[in-house]
Amino acid sequence: MTPPKSRRALKACCAAHTLHDGLSDLTYVLLPLLAQTFGLTLAQVGLIRAAHRTAMAAFQIPAGLVAERFGERNLLAAGTLFAGAGFAALGHVSGFWMLLLALFFAGAGSAVQHPLCSTIISKAYPEAGRRAALGTYNLFGDVGKFAFGGLLSLLLMAGYSWQGPVTLYGIAGMLVAGASFFWIASSPVVATATAGRPSPRGGWGIRNRRGFTALCLIEIVDSSTRVGFLTLIAFLMIDKGLSTGWAALSVPLVLVGGMAGKLACGLLAERVGIVRTIVITEVATGVGILGAVALPGIAAFLLLPLLGIVLQGTSSVLYATTGDLVEQDRLPRAFGLIYTLGSICGIAAPLGYGLAGDHVGVSGAVTLMGLAIFLVLPLTALLRPAITAEPVRI
Repeated sequence: MTPPKSRRALKACCAAHTLHDGLSDLTYVLLPLLAQTFGLTLAQVGLIRAAHRTAMAAFQIPAGLVAERFGERNLLAAGTLFAGAGFAALGHVSGFWMLLLALFFAGAGSAVQHPLCSTIISKAYPEAGRRAALGTYNLFGDVGKFAFGGLLSLLLMAGYSWQGPVTLYGIAGMLVAGASFFWIASSPVVATATAGRPSPRGGWGIRNRRGFTALCLIEIVDSSTRVGFLTLIAFLMIDKGLSTGWAALSVPLVLVGGMAGKLACGLLAERVGIVRTIVITEVATGVGILGAVALPGIAAFLLLPLLGIVLQGTSSVLYATTGDLVEQDRLPRAFGLIYTLGSICGIAAPLGYGLAGDHVGVSGAVTLMGLAIFLVLPLTALLRPAITAEPVRI
């Protein structure tokens, strides 16, 4: 039975994930409003978004390193407070440079969330249940993306200005920061992280270098495919003859499937094992992507929620496997590295597949993604010997 304090740590991290991912994706809704309010050019809009995402990517590894000295709980609360304050300030800015500064600091604050929450959960669930717990945590990130942006859109439709809701979102972030500090403080995982400092030894604490390298490479292929597909799927649907309005629903359909997949794939890994689950989900992803290219428009459109389950769900398994390959006191920096790789792919994959699409067409670029995902299969052969404890329940 799961200890109550472990469940409390999971709940706190789910709340933090909901908040941070909700605030991060809120910028998609805000960008046209900011452009209209402050008379921004498209280049300035792009720079604002880039500042936020770059700060999130750049500070993930440093967050992991700093947390090893000051504690995951302490830095998570501080970063959440920082992100909330950045969005609270966003509701009161008066020009482009203040916008840029507020979103940069908000992004820096949000950088702590993924590596530190993953570490806290991995320590709270050191053996059985870790993949299911991280799958649950991943699910709540998508909940935040839908809830925050959706609520703001409804308020805008009701006639409210954007400044008030954004300020309230920021205040909510600061409240979650305080709540996280107290919710996690008394758990045994945090007592280890905050009372006991890391040992003086250096290094990354990697137990199996070949296995960890294979895991990182699988994450690169998986993230690049996921982000690239989400970038081009609407264009593929338009290319198949769907109207722009229907094509715009493509990404939400994939994400809805992904919400279920992040939880389901974590549970599947608990039942059938890590490597088997990765093989199943990645093969299904490749087949699904190639099917979306080959099928006629409506059939491909209806396939998207099912494809989203495996396209999005593998990440829960990959993140949870980090704890099998890295020493406990070095988990923050390892998760920082894993999430930074994903962030870099989020920047590079849309550009790379976009360039490919310009040369071979959108169907050709998506086909390339569907084939590239099968590169994971030989990498799982390198990962398998490094996994020390496969589940025995079938």
